[in-house]
Amino acid sequence: MHLKADTRHRVDVTLNGRERGGYAEPRTLLSDFLRHELGATGTRVGCEHGVCGACTVLVDGRASRSCLMLAVQAQGRDLQTVESLAREGTLNDLQQAFRKHHALQCGFCTAGILISSTEFLTRVPRPTETEVREMLSGHLCRCTGYTGIVNAILEVADTRDYEVSGPTDKEQENNNV
Repeated sequence: MHLKADTRHRVDVTLNGRERGGYAEPRTLLSDFLRHELGATGTRVGCEHGVCGACTVLVDGRASRSCLMLAVQAQGRDLQTVESLAREGTLNDLQQAFRKHHALQCGFCTAGILISSTEFLTRVPRPTETEVREMLSGHLCRCTGYTGIVNAILEVADTRDYEVSGPTDKEQENNNV
């Protein structure tokens, strides 16, 4: 299908679990569509070249740079932004761990890192520190030095693993004493 450059086209998506729609010119970036047309302002625009990771959103469950995707390419897709993480005003476990470990300072990069970490932990539920750092290599943060971010992600991975598998034999033995 060929889209006319000088006209706005309807784009319908599922955004954070809700059917949403708006209009975009064929050249409108997904990041701009999310922020300006749909009001999802948690998605940040940094470098606009796919390098910094601030604009990362989930597209059909996969972490994607929204500054490298056109809004019209998102037609019919399932999108999740940082706004989807907290439920009823309560931060999720990853957001709470970021707060606990001081994994943010100015906060500009945080939304993209949280989204990438969310997707990463679904693919790699028990990551090593090296794996976490490798995933983070696609994000630029000028404030934290990454240590707090790495610690937060590793803590969530440990906690989620514990909740799924229950206590180890050693932990169970200590609880019975």
